[in-house]
Amino acid sequence: MLRFILSRLLMALPTIVLVSVTVFALIRFIPGDPAALMLGDMAQPEQIAAMRTELGLDKSMPQQFVIWAGNVLQGDFGRSIVNDEEVLPLVVSRFMVSAEIVVIAVLLASLIAVPAGVIAAWRQNSVTDLALVGTATVLLSIPTFWLGLLLLLFFGLKLGWLPVLGYVSIEDNIVGGLLYLVLPVMTLVIHEAGVLIRMARASTLEVLRLDYITHARAKGLSESAVLWRHAFKNAFGPTWTMIGLILGNLLGGIAVIETVFTIPGLGRLMVDSIFARDYPVIQGCLLFVALSYVAVNLVVDLLYPLFDPRVVAE
Repeated sequence: MLRFILSRLLMALPTIVLVSVTVFALIRFIPGDPAALMLGDMAQPEQIAAMRTELGLDKSMPQQFVIWAGNVLQGDFGRSIVNDEEVLPLVVSRFMVSAEIVVIAVLLASLIAVPAGVIAAWRQNSVTDLALVGTATVLLSIPTFWLGLLLLLFFGLKLGWLPVLGYVSIEDNIVGGLLYLVLPVMTLVIHEAGVLIRMARASTLEVLRLDYITHARAKGLSESAVLWRHAFKNAFGPTWTMIGLILGNLLGGIAVIETVFTIPGLGRLMVDSIFARDYPVIQGCLLFVALSYVAVNLVVDLLYPLFDPRVVAE
């Protein structure tokens, strides 16, 4: 098991290095001079040159990368050009808001969609199967921003049951915080449930055709025992991988939902920083999102043998 963990960690290192180089290079290709932006339109050329020297922008690209990577390894992501805050605490605080929404949404979507997909496979070609597959297809076809606006219009404006816009931290107000999370979480649950229903159905159908399932039925086991005790565990492996991919994608791609519901999460911070050309914050957000995605998929990879007995961790 230790060898399996070490091999996966070593495989993740090249990805992290490549991501770091890509993030650094992308930021350098953005038009504009960070030093001139920090000092404003009234800055003199000599002031801009002094600021470029202070920021290390007068050095070559490899030298800049080495300096930046060394600071990042020490936890120094730089300071925001707009508000002079340290980037790392700012990114972490916004990331926690996004993670709160994403984790709850993925958990609820999994609890609803995975059993539904298994039942659809068990009742293949029945009315139940067709209804679940049709529902999943419809859910997949709805854009998240449009779905979010519809839910906001119906539950927020028409019925007045839920807050329309804004955000309240659960730490400050548990009830109020949960109410503000309902609509964005519901939007993500409805959309991602469609993906998971189809994946769970496909993987369960594949397992139900295997010989050991036929043998279990021949021994006289009930259909529920065959389905949940024998088929489900083997079928859950690919679905677990999809759950990890969805979790990683949402952590980095929730900007649309946060913009619709005016939630101060990491996606919203990234969008605002792009408009403001706040290069250190953009760089910090991109790197943090990429590292989070790698970490999520690494955890999924390490836990995969627990959900699929056909995979042996050696």
